[in-house]
Amino acid sequence: KLVITSSDDFKLKAVVEVLQQKLAKRQVPLKNFTYGPIQPAAGSSSRQEVTIQSGIPVEKSKEIVKSIKDSKAKAQASIQGDLVRVSSKSRDVLQEVMQLLKKSDFGVELQFTNFRTF
Repeated sequence: KLVITSSDDFKLKAVVEVLQQKLAKRQVPLKNFTYGPIQPAAGSSSRQEVTIQSGIPVEKSKEIVKSIKDSKAKAQASIQGDLVRVSSKSRDVLQEVMQLLKKSDFGVELQFTNFRTF
């Protein structure tokens, strides 16, 4: 969680914009940041909380698993904590599922790691 403070609302919005530009330059996904409301602080200053999300929330995980099952792909999806594990016998099916999930917008940045053991 980040707390951004500034002397007024205009400067606070400028700081948030600079923060987003710096993060984008470093290829940090901006979808995983949740911005709270701008709150007045002591004097004429302003404050805003920015929450950084790590992993996938349970509601989004359920949506992802449901979309995989609705696609009728021969893949099994399971929720493991803040991850969604997709397994299949065929590598092609896994790649199809990855393409399906990339096309859908779940409101979180998805990262794919492909591990296969023989």
